[in-house]
Amino acid sequence: MTANSSYAAAGVDTAAGDLAVELMKEAIAKTHGPNVLGGVGGFAGLFDLSFAKAYERPLLATSTDGVGTKIAIAQALDVHDTVGQDLVGMVVDDIVVVGAKPLFMTDYIACGKVVPERIAAIVTGIARACAETGTALVGGETAEHPGLMGVDDYDVAGAAVGVVEADRLLGADRVADGDAVLAIASSGLHSNGFSLVRSILHIAGISYTDAATDLGMTWGEALLEPTRLYSGPLVRLLEHERLAASVHSLSHVTGGGIAANLARVLPPDSRVEVDRSTWSPAPVFRVLNDLAGTTLESTEGTWNLGIGFFAVVAQDAAADVVAELGGLGLPAWQVGSVAIGGEPAATGSADGWEQGAKGVDGGAVRLVGSYGS
Repeated sequence: MTANSSYAAAGVDTAAGDLAVELMKEAIAKTHGPNVLGGVGGFAGLFDLSFAKAYERPLLATSTDGVGTKIAIAQALDVHDTVGQDLVGMVVDDIVVVGAKPLFMTDYIACGKVVPERIAAIVTGIARACAETGTALVGGETAEHPGLMGVDDYDVAGAAVGVVEADRLLGADRVADGDAVLAIASSGLHSNGFSLVRSILHIAGISYTDAATDLGMTWGEALLEPTRLYSGPLVRLLEHERLAASVHSLSHVTGGGIAANLARVLPPDSRVEVDRSTWSPAPVFRVLNDLAGTTLESTEGTWNLGIGFFAVVAQDAAADVVAELGGLGLPAWQVGSVAIGGEPAATGSADGWEQGAKGVDGGAVRLVGSYGS
């Protein structure tokens, strides 16, 4: 028995892995520009950084993440080409928060059994989203874990790198009193809070293939709506000759929900009241809360409820930034203003203020008013 046949007898099919690479090569190649060296299949991806010589002080930004339990829905429905976009959204859109332009990304897929068409569908989705965000997919790894994972189980993760000029770094230190807080619309649930989603449907006895009448599609179709990609338009905004300097900080609304993620990009002595009446959460959020017998307000720390990103900008440029974002395909609107100094917010009290998050000593944020109908 050869070494390869011994490995196959143990449950690892290297030939299937090779076929998966062949099926995805074309999609990956479309993300490669002149900065990518070596093509597909090397031990390491190579990216030419010569262009960074034009920077005074180039800073590299990096991010890593996964898709979470949304993958369980993709697996249940045997639909695998959308979670790749979710992965890029979770990873690459964190890069632009600091003002960085994404450069390249790598992915990692662990599975119980390599099904070439399935792996190729996942990576093709990743590549397609990378191309949309201007990010080169320079490498990846698919690992087969028989005995540890079921034959139809898999998980995906990724990491990305971007670059920003040091004096154009965005963050709380740039935020000023009176700055406008702009919300940028999400496309749905994105990739957070799916453990709660799955629990709600399980308790209600609803299958992913059941019709969600109020949503005009099946539950599976509604829940697998891909994460909106923000990096491309936001990079263009940050390169805008007139408006770039008006953008002071950005926040990606992911795990932790609305208030916590905004608080992370505000200075410690600041506070913002986010006005719920300025938008109406999408039907998917309302229907899920109705099923659970809960309120929209009770899920503000779990789901994005219609806000995928925040931009904190100079007040006198807010209208122009909203118009520019709209022209770039990102609906945006003002939800509040920054107040710095004065009476500090009583965080943690019954007044609903939340200060900082994930180890960041940030500003205080609370949501006020009632959601639009």
